[in-house]
Amino acid sequence: MSWLTAEQIAHFQEYGYVAVENIFDADEVAAMLTELERFKREGLGRNVATEGDGVTHSTTKVNYQIIPLNDKSALFRALPFCDKVIACITDLIGQPFVRQLDQIFLKPGRSGVGTDWHTDNAYFQISDPTKGTAMWIALHDATIENGTLHVIPNSHREAFAHERDPNSDHHIHFQADESRAVPVCVPAGGAAFFNYGIAHATKRNNTDRERAGLAYHFLRTDFIVPSRPDTAQLVHITGPQATGGEAEYGVRVAGTWEQEVRKLIGR
Repeated sequence: MSWLTAEQIAHFQEYGYVAVENIFDADEVAAMLTELERFKREGLGRNVATEGDGVTHSTTKVNYQIIPLNDKSALFRALPFCDKVIACITDLIGQPFVRQLDQIFLKPGRSGVGTDWHTDNAYFQISDPTKGTAMWIALHDATIENGTLHVIPNSHREAFAHERDPNSDHHIHFQADESRAVPVCVPAGGAAFFNYGIAHATKRNNTDRERAGLAYHFLRTDFIVPSRPDTAQLVHITGPQATGGEAEYGVRVAGTWEQEVRKLIGR
């Protein structure tokens, strides 16, 4: 059953990205923020920003990354298995597919800096970047003022020369034509989907409040690169190899999303 509208699917296929509001309701957002607060208390984030040399961490710039999530939270482990997420990913890249990566980037107010221009396929190196998609979920309202995600439409049809980003201790980047960029503003609980070839970045948080984005990456099973070192960590969400998480986690995860939400919001 399709979850996205025909117009949303067509936009993704034509431009390489689409923004969708209200995927997750207020209770689901509250549960995700509860887990984020726990991560902060437990010091699970790491500042990947530097002063520009790529080695020494910054005292004035902050870009907290929490990665991976599935080993830290039953909630975030369950999210890729929930029916509406499966329906969205199926609408956009087809089936069967795997969850390739999960992470959160947190930008504190005023000191939070963005992640510079890059494409996901510069990391993943799959043969057809349209067969993978990121799902970037806004945990807080994502606005221009707080440095929301920006994309360059149709950039999956281009090639970019990446190099190490000197403002991060491990990221890569390229110099983008900012005049082509489009901000993707979505309220908390909304998401932006963009294929692995789309150039994207986030910007500095110029507000007094923190902003976090939760990112999952999904890949069509037939485009898995067997030689990649992270292949063993892929989680089969649909298809003949899918076991609802039992093969990967030792317990059945599929169908537990609503239960995990209720646990965290006390209902």
